[in-house]
Amino acid sequence: MTSTKKVGSTGRFGVRYGLTVRQKVLAIEKRQKMCYECPSCSKTAVKRVAKGIWACNKCSHKFTGKAFYLGE
Repeated sequence: MTSTKKVGSTGRFGVRYGLTVRQKVLAIEKRQKMCYECPSCSKTAVKRVAKGIWACNKCSHKFTGKAFYLGE
């Protein structure tokens, strides 16, 4: 898998699909892999487990939310 600082995780697509589509995918993937603030313990330790399922690594609180990112 090819990945550089510029293209990040979308390097796996190579030159296919066009620049705009790859940039949108990169933005979505960056947000979904971020750590978010836990509503229960207020620590920044919430990660995405599956589509719509989120879990805190500190207090083990598991809850549902948006599919790709929390907030808004």
